[in-house]
Amino acid sequence: MNISVIESIGVEKKIDKVRTILFHAGQVADGFYYIKEGDVRVYKTDINGKEIDVAHFGPGHFVGEVILFSGTEYPITASVVKKTKLLYFNKNRLLKAIEKNPPISMFFLKLLANKCVTLNQRLESIALKTVRQRLIQYLFTQCSGDKECKIALGIKKADLARRLGTISETLSRTLNQVQKDGLIKVEGKTIHILKCDVLQNELKACS
Repeated sequence: MNISVIESIGVEKKIDKVRTILFHAGQVADGFYYIKEGDVRVYKTDINGKEIDVAHFGPGHFVGEVILFSGTEYPITASVVKKTKLLYFNKNRLLKAIEKNPPISMFFLKLLANKCVTLNQRLESIALKTVRQRLIQYLFTQCSGDKECKIALGIKKADLARRLGTISETLSRTLNQVQKDGLIKVEGKTIHILKCDVLQNELKACS
């Protein structure tokens, strides 16, 4: 199924205000989104009001599509992290499109299956890896790939802490310790990886 066929069913929306809520957990679900540009944060809120990040999705990803086949309420909350361009898919309109073109349903079933695998991997990472190991893993995914191997943090440390499943204080202590170990150098919002091989060995040791 060509993604252009799917996109033709959606309605484009632009959101310029950061932290705009797309939908709340428990809200009656009438549709979902496809991200064309920008970044969407998906999270849950515990009984104490603490927000726990589930995932961040960028261009090319759907958000909230589980409601197409399961449930009448959103299971999570989603908000935009920066200026974002989306395609909104009304649930009823898409179901009618599936009646006329059944292969569309297979597209979304495969999509949901792949996302389940990705989210399970994230849960395993949070449950089995230390904050230090999760930080190292994040740095490698953001590495510029040049000889200097530097990372420009495009988000606040508080947001990064939530993304790594921890709190700001713990993240700061972990960054300081990794820097004291001579493995990275922190300069403002730029992090230089000094010893890639040592960091990679730390990740291998926990896999």
